Amino acid sequence: MKAAAWEIQTTDYHTAGEPFRIVPSPPFTIPGETVLERRENAMLGDANKLRRLLVNEPRGHADMYGGFIVPPNDSGAHFGVLFWHKDGFSTACGHGTIALGTWAVRSGLVRAPDDGDTEVVIDVPSGRVTARVSMSAGHVEKVTFQNVPSYVVERDIEVKTADFGRLRVDVLWGGALYASLPAQAAGLDVTPSNLHKLITAGRQVKAALANHPAAHHPTDTRLDGMYGTIFHEPVGPDSGLVLTGALAQRNVTIFADGQVDRSPCGSGTAARVAALADSGELADGDVLDHFSIIDSHFTAQVVDHSGEVSDGGVTGGVVVEVTGRAFPVGEGKFTLEADDELGLGFVLR
Repeated sequence: MKAAAWEIQTTDYHTAGEPFRIVPSPPFTIPGETVLERRENAMLGDANKLRRLLVNEPRGHADMYGGFIVPPNDSGAHFGVLFWHKDGFSTACGHGTIALGTWAVRSGLVRAPDDGDTEVVIDVPSGRVTARVSMSAGHVEKVTFQNVPSYVVERDIEVKTADFGRLRVDVLWGGALYASLPAQAAGLDVTPSNLHKLITAGRQVKAALANHPAAHHPTDTRLDGMYGTIFHEPVGPDSGLVLTGALAQRNVTIFADGQVDRSPCGSGTAARVAALADSGELADGDVLDHFSIIDSHFTAQVVDHSGEVSDGGVTGGVVVEVTGRAFPVGEGKFTLEADDELGLGFVLR
């Protein structure tokens, strides 16, 4: 594509405060037989240039997130998606799945009754997920996405950080690999006032695990790599928040290279539920109230103790459903003039 020809239509949503910029019709074909293959090919060429254009300043920002709509793996799904952020293409995105379920119904791509549930089936790089869109009087009331099986990869790994000493983390899979630890272990609370320290700690934990065996997916090297660090803390009945489940926690996920999830992180929530179920802290049928650093809210629970991951590579996986809401925030047409000296843009962080 010549730069002068770039005119990109987008629809922007937020899920619990976290942005999701949808590109319904990318202006080129991203090759591959599956969404996972397309993710590999998207890292090169025009798709990566378009990602940079839409996420970089002045059209985006360091914490922008989005997705390209692509064909599904087969006729069993409505569509596929390539998730992207400041630093590349991710293997999973729960908040994006909630946004896509809402968008698919609101746009008419998937027909839904005025009342009742409609399933939007989406192929993502880590597998096939389903967004169950609940309608009431013609409006989207909530979306519940069923994730790929989630599980504990390894517990109690010691990592050494420059600023926070030696920390012990669990590595979890929820469609991407996460390091998980109590925020207090790093001497922090999950509050906006600690944001810069949380970013620093998240980056250092991720870097310390870069070459650890737990950073490798057990069956597919294309899914390798620590995606983010989840800092969590308990939420008590005196928090002033509305609690509906058996257990309540707050978390912040620092992912990619220092990006901050404003939502409770959908795939990260699934990973945390798998860990809590594994430890016995979240019993069968119990619901987790999961809050973000801005106190936006998801609920989640185990719906199936499948006993194995779908690819057969790991035992002990659980199927988790995460419920939240997404809202449109605008539509846009992004352009790049041939003589724009900033080109694909920049980021300051």
